[in-house]
Amino acid sequence: MTEQKKVQPLQAVKGMNDILPPESARWEWLEGKMRSVLQRYGYQNVRTPIVEPTALFVRGIGEVTDIVEKEMYAFEDRADKHGQAEHLALRPEMTAGVVRAMIEHSFLRDSGRRLYYFGPMFRREKPQKGRYRQFHQMGVEALGFNGPDVDAEVILLGSRLLRELGLKDGEHVRLELNCLGAPEERRAHREALVAHLEVHKALLDEDSQRRMYSNPLRVLDTKNPALQDMANAAPKLLDFLGEASLAHFNGVRAILDAAGIAYTINPRLVRGLDYYNLTVFEWVTDKLGSQGTVCGGGRYDGLIEQLGGKPTPAVGFGMGMERMLLLLEEVGVAPAAPVPDVYAVVPSAQGLPQVMVALEALRAAGLSVVLHPGQSSMKSQFKKADASGAAYALVFGEDELARGEVAIKPLRDAGASQISRSLALVSEWAAELLPRNA
Repeated sequence: MTEQKKVQPLQAVKGMNDILPPESARWEWLEGKMRSVLQRYGYQNVRTPIVEPTALFVRGIGEVTDIVEKEMYAFEDRADKHGQAEHLALRPEMTAGVVRAMIEHSFLRDSGRRLYYFGPMFRREKPQKGRYRQFHQMGVEALGFNGPDVDAEVILLGSRLLRELGLKDGEHVRLELNCLGAPEERRAHREALVAHLEVHKALLDEDSQRRMYSNPLRVLDTKNPALQDMANAAPKLLDFLGEASLAHFNGVRAILDAAGIAYTINPRLVRGLDYYNLTVFEWVTDKLGSQGTVCGGGRYDGLIEQLGGKPTPAVGFGMGMERMLLLLEEVGVAPAAPVPDVYAVVPSAQGLPQVMVALEALRAAGLSVVLHPGQSSMKSQFKKADASGAAYALVFGEDELARGEVAIKPLRDAGASQISRSLALVSEWAAELLPRNA
């Protein structure tokens, strides 16, 4: 008789993590808080595919960005019967996909759109705390709206969201702003910047030398301590802005000032994607080490035309969910663990049909009800009921069921007495068990 070979268990891909209870409850809490704020600003949910044509991100994000050059999961699909194979990619960000959907479905034909999304993104980089190969983002996109008021509204939305999550401005997070101007202004600045970098070429690391001509703005975003003096002395884009760009930026600032939103102007803030123009912004923190950005975005008026649509203004931001949860944990913001309203104690399987009907009536009345799995001693069941955090235990003993009743035992109020209620009249007394703030 041959010995059966032991099946080896499989594990998740490194940097792609399972989210299990009770951690998943924190995610649901965070998403719920975010949806509440987003709906107050008139934003609607959009969902796009995880897999998109590789060309979408090459054209949208930029061919010489780190995302496209190093991090994107891109592959050639199986060939069809004609030998043609699609080049596909797991989305590394969502804005390009949202824009593609708007163009494909003519969704901006009649009016502008305020949209939000939640979902997984994928980048192949070394996994570390708060930075994973599969990560999740919430983001907003305001498409089809010109003017500094919409930029300011998006920033106000982000600021309110952070406050309602329990983060304090200045203590936990701070807002940084910059203006990238118009394409012709960036071209003039680019020429001056390249000349500056050429003078200091011997100082530049390999990555910066590679970017010096293809994407010189990104050289200023370096984290290399040896390059900070050179970057600080570089020509500032703000000095190259024309009247219209400055008016737009000052318009954003005027609204933020009137609303009491604190910010600093960071002339080296350029964001990591090619499609931004005019206003860019980030909320940063010093509570998470080098992973300082928790939310960032800006205006990207040229992207829709770049991807084949009509020229359309747009502005938005993205927020990393994992990083936000880490920050909330770091500063001591913790949502209450979800608990049931009642826990059903059933000593005998004989009465289960009657019990299940009663529990369904309670759930229909809006109560959260947990039924103890299987049969065990009353002592064991009451121990589980207490550990569940439920306010009440419902005791379906043989004597109670024989009388057509259930015994209701308060678990959080030592001075309260046990009462009995009729199983035939559940809908009449169920509200007694609802939490007072429900």
